[in-house]
Amino acid sequence: MGIFSKIKAAIKKTADAISYKLNKLFTGGVLSDEFYDELESILLSSDIGAETTDSILESLKEQIDKKHIRTTDEVKSELHSIMFDLLDFEVPEYEYPLVIMIAGVNGVGKTTSIGKLANMFKKQGHKVLIAAGDTFRAAAADQLTIWADRAGVRIVKQHEGADAASVVFDAIQSAKTKGEDVILIDTAGRLHNKVNLMEELKKINRIIDKNFEQAMRVNYIVLDATTGQNAISQVSLFNEAIDIDGIILTKLDGTAKGGVVFAIAGEEEVPVIYVGTGESIDDIERFSPEIFVDSIING
Repeated sequence: MGIFSKIKAAIKKTADAISYKLNKLFTGGVLSDEFYDELESILLSSDIGAETTDSILESLKEQIDKKHIRTTDEVKSELHSIMFDLLDFEVPEYEYPLVIMIAGVNGVGKTTSIGKLANMFKKQGHKVLIAAGDTFRAAAADQLTIWADRAGVRIVKQHEGADAASVVFDAIQSAKTKGEDVILIDTAGRLHNKVNLMEELKKINRIIDKNFEQAMRVNYIVLDATTGQNAISQVSLFNEAIDIDGIILTKLDGTAKGGVVFAIAGEEEVPVIYVGTGESIDDIERFSPEIFVDSIING
């Protein structure tokens, strides 16, 4: 299955749910109050969220008036442009050495995502090191080691309960010695002890800044698409502690409410970078706003 097919398959439930309703809506009359009410209902039902839905509708009405739009095809085209613009962030190209810190709550797929990224970067010809910075959860390092072995990359870890920042420090020094140009850092995913977790993330950030100044720094949060609007609060929470540069979205294939992607982009202004497209180690792809929006609008 090609990249295009994998992404289409991952977003099929969301695309089918929205595009079916939109196509049904567009077969009726457009531009009436009933049309806008129904469009609002469709967007809200896909978890796009009230704030972002209002923004989309306002922009659509404004452009329809400004451009004197009257036909169904013109309305669809304008809606496509508005939704695409919401997701179309300028994402800088990677520079190496590269350090990616992975954050997120428990159960969203952080360990799996790190394993997939390690495999992806290695296949691109990079030397990859994983830092097992989740020293809080029992067996976290053991699970990460399994993925490191699958990807064929090194892992630096310490005992359970060790200082996470010291693990990261050791990983940086080791990567420098071994000439590894990509470091993937796992972090603890607990929210019940929010203050301590966020302070730990800040400390890890400081360690990287101090000891690997020449590296490009990227912070990603892993989100479970099936959590819907809760994903927005997770981005907001982690963004307060560390600047989140992008999102790795998992389990998108398991929900019809992937419209939360628009809500996150609209409210938090954070782009989706990768999408998990399956269970195997190769099942991770760069997110494509064009494919996502086209699938939603046109099915």
